[in-house]
Amino acid sequence: MKFPQMIKKYSGKYGKYLILCPIAMIGEVAMETTIPMMTANLINEAIPHSQQTGEISQVLLYGGLMVLMAIASMAFGMLGSYLSSKGAYGFSRNLRQALFEKVQTFSFKNIDHFSTASLVTRLTTDVNQVQGTVMMVVRMAVRSPIMLIMALIMALRLQPALVVILAVAIPILAFAIGLIMKLAFPKFQIMMKKYDALNSSVQENLIAIRVVKAFVRAKYEKEKFEASVDDVTATQRAAEKIVLWNGPIMTILMNASIVAVLFLGGQRIVNGAMSTGDLSAFITYITQILMSLMMLSFLFLGFVLSRASIARLSEVLDEKADIVSPDAAATQVKDGSIVFDHVNFSYQGDPKNLVLTDINLNIKSGETIGVIGGTGSAKTTLVSLIPRLYDVTSGHLLVGGRDVREYDIHALRDQVAMVLQ
Repeated sequence: MKFPQMIKKYSGKYGKYLILCPIAMIGEVAMETTIPMMTANLINEAIPHSQQTGEISQVLLYGGLMVLMAIASMAFGMLGSYLSSKGAYGFSRNLRQALFEKVQTFSFKNIDHFSTASLVTRLTTDVNQVQGTVMMVVRMAVRSPIMLIMALIMALRLQPALVVILAVAIPILAFAIGLIMKLAFPKFQIMMKKYDALNSSVQENLIAIRVVKAFVRAKYEKEKFEASVDDVTATQRAAEKIVLWNGPIMTILMNASIVAVLFLGGQRIVNGAMSTGDLSAFITYITQILMSLMMLSFLFLGFVLSRASIARLSEVLDEKADIVSPDAAATQVKDGSIVFDHVNFSYQGDPKNLVLTDINLNIKSGETIGVIGGTGSAKTTLVSLIPRLYDVTSGHLLVGGRDVREYDIHALRDQVAMVLQ
């Protein structure tokens, strides 16, 4: 499933917040790109007029307008932050709900395909990663391009000759971002697999805590867990080191561009081709343009980080349940009788590699039966066949006088209670 399709499908009633947020961002950008022009007019016109006439009315006018624009920009920014948070958290809520409901339809064979630890990671870490990306998209994906375009237009209006500085800075930044994305993406994919292994280690220790204590393996399991944590830390650190190069590269380019503007702009001021106010405004616009590019680079990096998560979540959502209800399925279970009739079972469906062989068992409704056996003797597998968490490989399993494959999945499982150790 593509990222835009995922947003459209699972935003639900929160979609209106994701639509309104970009509108607020446009308002914020409009105010921010107008303030430098007002500053230029203040320096070029209002202050000289005040010095000549002694009147400060124009200075107060421009100053008041700039204060109002700054307040409006802050208000639009706060509104955008609220709307993006509301929409992104609502989206993640719907996505988690859909993932949970999907997992509830899985048989044990589907769960074995992913592993429980991996499903836990996908429903927590991966969803959080995608949620953060949605929040960035509805803000930065609108704000940064519009800021870039409007600041560029304003800069061209002021001094077209100095815009050539960006023709050097932008290709360098684009190359750096592309290289960072290419190097970072594989490392973040590995990191998510390490998270799965870490969750698996925690799950094993929680489930088998009595066995760990009985065999005095606490020290070994602690060392094993610490090794897993160190592995995740090392992998994440290696990936983050690559991403962190984005900040220094951006800072160097921004400062170099400002130095170039000051050098070339200073010469133009001396020659009378540019005013001091225009230089001040142009520096602000250059900063806004480069900051917009930096925000876009963070957005692209966010996509790099979330690509692996989106793919992992899509795998769960697109997974077809191994066991489904038949057409015209029975919805009523007559009684609690259970009959195993020459039942064979293999995890891989291979009749040559059976876990259970020719099981014949007749349990009347109301009877209490004990299933006794050593660890790994397939006791859990035997009872998991009753609610169709697995399907028999051959033979018949009847509940209430009907083959379990004739029942509606939900109706059958509602009548069977299981508490695994």
